[in-house]
Amino acid sequence: MPDEFIVQYVGFTVGTLVREYSFVVRDGSGQPREYTLTIANEAFVSHRARYQDGPIICLLRLRRELAANAGDRSETEFCITDLELADYSSHSSPKAASYFQKHRQE
Repeated sequence: MPDEFIVQYVGFTVGTLVREYSFVVRDGSGQPREYTLTIANEAFVSHRARYQDGPIICLLRLRRELAANAGDRSETEFCITDLELADYSSHSSPKAASYFQKHRQE
């Protein structure tokens, strides 16, 4: 598979324990391959992840997997770990929240 690929977010489904995010990846030949990434529902309930961030968290993990395993694309299902959630949370800054807090204090 070439270094370049197209990733399309298809959608998500909510299960009892996890949210499943679906993606289709096409390589240079145009052959589609489906990937599923999951985030535990508990991560959203405990505010370690925001619902609107689910797709981007999964996309970042998928891109890392595609880059790291360029020659072997046999694995198509991944689970987002607590460490990945913490890493995403520490690197994303909610600018809107800081904007509103600043104006409330004035």
